[in-house]
Amino acid sequence: MPPIPPLFALSIEPSGSIICTQPSPKVYLLTFQSPPDNRTTPAFCKTFSLALDIIEHKFPRGVVVTTSAIGKFYSNGLDYENAVKTKGFMQENLYPLWRRLLTYPMPTLALINGHAFAAGFMTAMFHDYRIMNPHRGFLCLNELDFGAPLKPPMASIFRQKLPRPETYRTMVLESKRFKALEALREEIIDGVGGWEEAKIFIEESKLVGKGDSGVYGRLKEEMWRETVGLLDQDEKAAQEYEDGRATASETRAENALKIVKEWEKDGWAGRPKL
Repeated sequence: MPPIPPLFALSIEPSGSIICTQPSPKVYLLTFQSPPDNRTTPAFCKTFSLALDIIEHKFPRGVVVTTSAIGKFYSNGLDYENAVKTKGFMQENLYPLWRRLLTYPMPTLALINGHAFAAGFMTAMFHDYRIMNPHRGFLCLNELDFGAPLKPPMASIFRQKLPRPETYRTMVLESKRFKALEALREEIIDGVGGWEEAKIFIEESKLVGKGDSGVYGRLKEEMWRETVGLLDQDEKAAQEYEDGRATASETRAENALKIVKEWEKDGWAGRPKL
């Protein structure tokens, strides 16, 4: 089969790209590569969002499939140190991409070819459907391992989309790495395979044409209202919310410590040591 000519190509600074092809009628395949592991940098997020805008406004409605040209990785998540140093990164770069995917006016499918960790895994969850390579890659929320709290929209998307709280608990509190078949059993993904399996899934689910009535994005916006609302918070409101939670947690910890000290003073002094 000869190579499919691209509909368009975009550059991701400093050395990456997103290429859009149409391997089937009205099925748009966005293939990204941002070496070495497709981190969700500002450039990656903005270029990804631009590609979605171009498809919506320049081509007939259909289905958008996203995948990586880097075999080992779908996306390895944030460049965390730079993300926390970059003012407005979440509200100006990452959250707009996630909101765009979550409420996109046609079906979206993440074709997960390799590892999807942290924000890379989250990006896949903001798609409507997920098909995963059964031979390579893990899905993992590893924020526990590098000491990063989940921000409200990050937690909300899993809370809303995962069918069982036990899966959510294991994912967050144990940093469990899910292979494809286990992810399928836990209903994190919708199928296993590569492009051919994704194509069959799209055909059997009759996804092409679902966006034609014009309400597809609005239906999703209402379905996922909680997460959409959290993504829409401005930076000041989001920071005030997080600061409020941190202050309340510190206050509870201080009060608990006072109680322990009182207990040590009044109730422990005369007791034998264990």
